[in-house]
Amino acid sequence: MTEIPLEYWNKLASQLIMISSLLTGFSIAVTANLLVNESNNRITNYILKATTIASGCFLVTVFAMTKILMMTTQGYPYKIAVSDLSLPKMIGMVTIIIGIISLSIVIALSGWTKSKRIGIFTTIVGILTFLMILMTLIEIRT
Repeated sequence: MTEIPLEYWNKLASQLIMISSLLTGFSIAVTANLLVNESNNRITNYILKATTIASGCFLVTVFAMTKILMMTTQGYPYKIAVSDLSLPKMIGMVTIIIGIISLSIVIALSGWTKSKRIGIFTTIVGILTFLMILMTLIEIRT
């Protein structure tokens, strides 16, 4: 397996910080909106749980990637190797995937609060969204 240079990790961490920050804000806004909502049905509670998980995961991703960004920026006071990035890299990647799954669940469940037809539509959109995101994240080389 090819070792990814520190400069690449620096740029990647920067991009993931931006993406995760935006998704954190969106997830927290949905969570806050659901908390003040008077509806207390099962689907709404599942959506609330999924947005809370997404918010937490994206927030953890921001901090994990910030650590990578700091460690890979020129002028960092300590000598580092790629192996030093293992823990924040693993935590950041796992939490962003869980966050994406949670947001896809939110998309899929959202229509069920209105009607069966809209629920089927949003479920299809949620599944397709997740699959397309997954296809862009996975690179298969032959």
